[in-house]
Amino acid sequence: MSKESPIYRVQFISNGERYELYVKELTTSSIFGFVEIGDFVWDKHTELVLDPSHEKLKDEFADVDRTYLPMHHVLRIDQVAKQGSAKITQLSDKVTALNTPIYTPKK
Repeated sequence: MSKESPIYRVQFISNGERYELYVKELTTSSIFGFVEIGDFVWDKHTELVLDPSHEKLKDEFADVDRTYLPMHHVLRIDQVAKQGSAKITQLSDKVTALNTPIYTPKK
C-alpha cells in the first residue's frame, strides 16, 4: 500500500462554469453546509502548449491555501490514483446551480 496521501478530484459549479480541481486535503467544514478543500495539486507542464483553463485556475487559486465550497455546488468527489489536468468548462444554458440554502429555519 502506498504511503502517499490520497489525491481527490473535486468537481463543482461556480459562476456558470464547471471546475475540476485536484487536491490532497478534503474534509467537511466546521461551517455548516460547506466542504473544505486544500493542498491543491497542479500539473508541472513541460510542454510548449499550455491549457488556458488550467492556467486560469492556477491564477485564480494562486494565493489560496484552502477554499470552502457550498455542498449544493459540489457535483462529484473522487479519490484517484494520480492527478489529471485541472480545468474549467463552460456549462450549457440548460444547467443551473441551486441557489437556495439547504437548511431554512422555520419562523
